[in-house]
Amino acid sequence: MSDELAAGYDVIVIGGGAAGLNGALMLARSKRSVAVIDAGVPRNAPADGVHGLLGHDGVPPLELLRRGVAEVRSYGGTVVDGEAAELSGIAGDFEVALHDSRRVRARRLLVTTGLVDELPAIPGLRERWGKDVVHCPYCHGWEVRDRPIGVLATGPMSVHQALLFSQLSGDVLLFRGDVELAAEQEAQLGARGVRIVDGPVAQVVVENDEIAGVRLVDGSIVDRRVIVVATRMVARGDFLAGIGVSLVEHPSGMGVHLPVDPTGRTEVPGVWAAGNVTDLTAQVGASAAAGAMAGAQINADLVMEEVAAALAVP
Repeated sequence: MSDELAAGYDVIVIGGGAAGLNGALMLARSKRSVAVIDAGVPRNAPADGVHGLLGHDGVPPLELLRRGVAEVRSYGGTVVDGEAAELSGIAGDFEVALHDSRRVRARRLLVTTGLVDELPAIPGLRERWGKDVVHCPYCHGWEVRDRPIGVLATGPMSVHQALLFSQLSGDVLLFRGDVELAAEQEAQLGARGVRIVDGPVAQVVVENDEIAGVRLVDGSIVDRRVIVVATRMVARGDFLAGIGVSLVEHPSGMGVHLPVDPTGRTEVPGVWAAGNVTDLTAQVGASAAAGAMAGAQINADLVMEEVAAALAVP
């Protein structure tokens, strides 16, 4: 899908998901020179469709991105395959070095690299991820409704997940593992009909390309058809250190993110971020909206810089 990279742009967008493409769309429609650099590893690639997005419910994730790329290019934006390796410079003169040795300069940066879902090391989970191993009731819940669901307790979100999925199925179990539950949490689960299973999980049993149950360490198998698990969500941002942008633990304990203000502005002048790299739980619609907001704010920032430069000329 690559275009050719020019030497420099008003804005470089690092990451070509919903946030990055919508940010680039806003900038290109404002007659800004903009390039999107995308590594081609969207978080939702294993999913069959994007859900809860008005007017696009059920569209395959890669098809949604294909449409977005076409729209950005239709306004003169550039979209290239590539992965940022290192950033340097300051607002007005950033340099992005790619892993393939290409280098490109930009006045502003928009970081939309998303996140990586780290799953527990339980056999069977990774291979069924995005199919019948899921995490979000709003992304996948309708598709797994009324089926026997097992929630693997991994941390602070697990009880909340079990309560939400109990709206979608009358047969929900919480596999406690080694997670301690407060008396209030146990009461909440009981009020929703969610039963608690003790004992560590050893394996997710897969037969005929679908989940057939959960094997406990004592060898017993509990019948389930869907597994819900809260992943540790880690923002992609190792390349940001060169310009002083830091990733930090999310206050919820769910993972690592890049803090921004409500407009997407980071602590480093000239750098914005949007989407899952900053909002770990954002769905596609929210990520796209955050990208649009950041794109508009970057354009406004550039306009004011240009106004100041013009006023400084005698």
